[in-house]
Amino acid sequence: MNMETITTDNWILTVGTFLPLVGVLLMMFVPASEERTHKQIGIITSAVTAAVGVLTLIRFDFGRSESLQFFVDTEWISVIRSNYTIGLDGISLPLYFLSMIVTLLVMIYTWDNMPDAGNPKSFIMLMLVLQVGMAGSFIAQDLILFFVFFEVVLLPMYFMIGVWGGEQRQYASLKFFLYTMFGSALMLVAFLALFFQTGAESFSFAHLAEAGALIDRDVQIWIFAGMFVGFAVKVPMFPFHTWLPDAHTQAPTQGSVILAAILLKLGTYGFVRIAIPMLPQGAKAWAPVIGILAVIGIIYGALGCLAQTDMKRLIAFSSVAHMGFVMLGISTLTEFGINAALFGMVAHGLITGMLFFIAGSVKHRYHTLEINRLSGMLIQMPRLGWILGFSAMASLGLPGLAGFWGEFPAILSAYNPNFGLDETLYRVLMVIAALGTVLAAAYLLWLYQRTAFGRPNPEFDSHATHAVGAGVNDDHHGADIHDVTPIEWIAWTPFLIAIVVFGVYPQLMFDVMDPAVSALVERVGAGIP
Repeated sequence: MNMETITTDNWILTVGTFLPLVGVLLMMFVPASEERTHKQIGIITSAVTAAVGVLTLIRFDFGRSESLQFFVDTEWISVIRSNYTIGLDGISLPLYFLSMIVTLLVMIYTWDNMPDAGNPKSFIMLMLVLQVGMAGSFIAQDLILFFVFFEVVLLPMYFMIGVWGGEQRQYASLKFFLYTMFGSALMLVAFLALFFQTGAESFSFAHLAEAGALIDRDVQIWIFAGMFVGFAVKVPMFPFHTWLPDAHTQAPTQGSVILAAILLKLGTYGFVRIAIPMLPQGAKAWAPVIGILAVIGIIYGALGCLAQTDMKRLIAFSSVAHMGFVMLGISTLTEFGINAALFGMVAHGLITGMLFFIAGSVKHRYHTLEINRLSGMLIQMPRLGWILGFSAMASLGLPGLAGFWGEFPAILSAYNPNFGLDETLYRVLMVIAALGTVLAAAYLLWLYQRTAFGRPNPEFDSHATHAVGAGVNDDHHGADIHDVTPIEWIAWTPFLIAIVVFGVYPQLMFDVMDPAVSALVERVGAGIP
């Protein structure tokens, strides 16, 4: 029965991944002036892609989520022994599906909120190409194929920031590009080193996970170092994080949401899917370093948030802190920790994506994100104010919302790390990480108090006919200020529902991921003498 499912459904991942390119081709033949048509093609294409994602969920055999399903393995570049090998298991399924849903909701949001730089044709085409790279990265089961998809996301994001971003967009996009390219170069060297050290037979994940464990410990440590830098830049971990606040702050809202919700996860996913199972002894040697840097990131990110005056930049620094919890969970090499990390990836995608949506809408209305100029949101726009409050509570890890199940188990997993890792060190890290949650409450409640409470700033008084104050043009007066629009409700409601559903019933996701994580940890254990 299961084999039959695999043979009859092996088209489903290829279609789900490459379908957005059909929309791109269609848009090539539509003149750039027909903005409405381009938006319609973008929404329809991403909706059909999401429908294929739903079909994938329906056909997925949750009873055996530890094994690859919808598996395809066909010849691709035979001269370098790289195949078109794809498959989906419990680790990649939630992220694969999340990439489709986020793209669809961002497309819907774009209907009313096109960035000012114009040319919606190019913007929507770039988003569809971005979706191909994101989905492909989560289904790839061959290192070269993974690397191609991993790099495909780089150019669309570079142009989205560089063309449609804020005032310092060229600087931010160049920094993003150079950092990521530097990380990717080291990662590619590590991939090639692993390939040749294992006998240069195949780039497939299954082969390398089996053969990689037999490489000498010292060699594993060096190869892991290359992968570590490549993935750590993408996460981004401290001290490779400095491109992130600039990229987030200058990116258009759509770029920020996709970057936070999906692109940062490519790094953490790379650790779980590639670096740790293929180089178990290297992973064990590097685990304390990853744990220490993760906890530094948690505290540094939180302190960075407290120093910010710009709402979007504050949310960007919070990502550095939240991804620190994910990396702490991964560094314990325990089932508990890796499960928490994977849950944390999805929860962070939903919550921080939502926060960036809100920041974009605040910018759209007030034409500023300076925290000290925003106040009284609950009076002027009560619904938007309440949604901001809800998202802030989810982000600080309030029990009953999705953020809690990413952070709390990750901290707890550090109490008992796996494979003889230094317990004393990890327990110290656990205490410091727990302090990070207190700081998270501080910066998020501080942000909420400053922006939502109090009296509205007279500069943006809804009764005013002229705006006053430095840096605000006359056309930026109170008439712009309105509550949540129908399009925003459509784009945001799935995020808000998912945050509550996964917060109240986290088992929905843990049940899917746990068998695959258990199998992964077992394989890692077999490779550590």
